[in-house]
Amino acid sequence: MADGAPILELAGIRKHYGDDEAVRTQVLHGIDLVLQAGEFAALIGPSGSGKSTLLNIIGLLERPSEGRLAVCGEDTGSLDDTGLTRLRGRSIGFVFQFHHLLPAFTAIENVMMPMMVERNRADAAMRERAALLLARVGLSGHEGKRPSQLSGGQQQRVAIARALSMQPPLVLADEPTGNLDTHSADGIFELLREVNRGSGTAFLVVTHDPRLAARCDHAIELVDGRIVSARR
Repeated sequence: MADGAPILELAGIRKHYGDDEAVRTQVLHGIDLVLQAGEFAALIGPSGSGKSTLLNIIGLLERPSEGRLAVCGEDTGSLDDTGLTRLRGRSIGFVFQFHHLLPAFTAIENVMMPMMVERNRADAAMRERAALLLARVGLSGHEGKRPSQLSGGQQQRVAIARALSMQPPLVLADEPTGNLDTHSADGIFELLREVNRGSGTAFLVVTHDPRLAARCDHAIELVDGRIVSARR
């Protein structure tokens, strides 16, 4: 990453679906956004405002129709699918509302998975790192349990450890507490903040919970595919 470059930079990002102008659906309208290293930002807005589409574009899962997107100083517009996959794997971690853990694998194996995919192998160093990450999220002693043997909050903690396995400078969290009770949600949110403060990892968190949004460094409000405010 270039010295001093933002972790994330969007300029004039637009997204539409459909090639025929008569039936084209415009979802994002000229999004400009910059996220620096270590920032912890909330992405808020009503359903249908384009939050999921924007997150998919930032996560390099979809390409924008227009505009410039740079991740860790690298312009993504010139990258082919293989290049996008490599950049995503080393630079971005994902935490979802539904943890998407692999049910046939243990907690430690789920955390190791991104490392194994990246390096096409498993080794003792990966297992050691996965164990350290599980300890970091408060799950020492649960390494050998499968997702079905864990509570919802514990499963989400495994998902957070998995998102951190490749030491990404940016983590995207899509409603990470939306499927949890208030107590568990507060615990997960505080864990994300601890990781943010301790490692300098930048976070962009989609949330409908105004309590959690208020505890972020700043909130980016998206309405009808446009950023209408960016409160700090």
